[in-house]
Amino acid sequence: MLIDLSKASPIAETPSKEFETKVLDFIKEWFSESKTVKIQSSGSTGIPKVFDIEKSKMLNSAEMTCDFLGLKEGDLALLCLPIEYISGKMTVVRSISRKLKLKIATTSLNPLENVNEEIDFCAMTPLQVENSLDKIHWIKNLIIGGASVSETLKQKISQTLKTTNIQTKIFETYGMSETLSHIALKQIYPNQEDWLTIFDGIDISLDERGCLKIFAPKLNSEVLQTNDLVEINAKNQFRFLGRIDNVINSGGAKIFPEELEKLVKKEIPNEVVFLGIEHEKLGQKLILIIEGENNEHLKSKIYNLKFEKSFHKPKEIIFVEQIPRTPNGKVNRLELKKLIKN
Repeated sequence: MLIDLSKASPIAETPSKEFETKVLDFIKEWFSESKTVKIQSSGSTGIPKVFDIEKSKMLNSAEMTCDFLGLKEGDLALLCLPIEYISGKMTVVRSISRKLKLKIATTSLNPLENVNEEIDFCAMTPLQVENSLDKIHWIKNLIIGGASVSETLKQKISQTLKTTNIQTKIFETYGMSETLSHIALKQIYPNQEDWLTIFDGIDISLDERGCLKIFAPKLNSEVLQTNDLVEINAKNQFRFLGRIDNVINSGGAKIFPEELEKLVKKEIPNEVVFLGIEHEKLGQKLILIIEGENNEHLKSKIYNLKFEKSFHKPKEIIFVEQIPRTPNGKVNRLELKKLIKN
């Protein structure tokens, strides 16, 4: 289905699927007299919330992304994320704001299956990219959000695209529902950047815990306090270290699981999650969860890795058939803890 939002009156094909109807319903809601739309959070770190967002602020967010990527009127965007969440809604709003043509694809894990034309802009989750590597050369500007991009996936992207002459640019995002999608991007192809670059008009700082504070008056009138531990450089860029509520305290030492996961994912292709499980002497025992069948070779490989600190080596490795995820693809650590305890 294609919706031409470059026209004064959007031209749309007749919807044939429920998802397409939902997209058209949102576009009708957008052009209604209401100054707000309802947004649902993902619930990856707690109970999902529904809240009202001003359309004017969503337009401000859309302009920031379009300006950063250089999108122009008449470009073709692809929507393959759930329209219920901010990620899907903002793809539509960007298309409305910049007068793009919007192609509606499936929200499955292989959304590019039927794509055989050049796409100027698309937002996907890491799992969708993983299943679309043979088609991502069709996309000129691809942003990946919803979860961190593993080192393994970065390598696969590079190996896939380096044999083509296509000028595809791929970015990892940082954002949340309260910031109306992302407020910073980091290029991972063709260049691999270490720091996230924030959009113009946004200020960042640290609280006393070392967690990120965001002041984005065009997006939210309040200073947003996150639980994300970050490092900020002199260029006002930042590097994500991990969520403070994920920090594991083992024997008095603070461990950032996201940093360890990044290290391990450079060595093995499986999804991995480090967790802290209650322990009488240590406070929390560091364990590693690996998605897949029990594999002694993988265990040996991990135990032989050169971790920066000796206490970074997991005390136990557990294999599970499937790691729980939220509807938009994020690892659900709360559910995973419950699964391990059972």
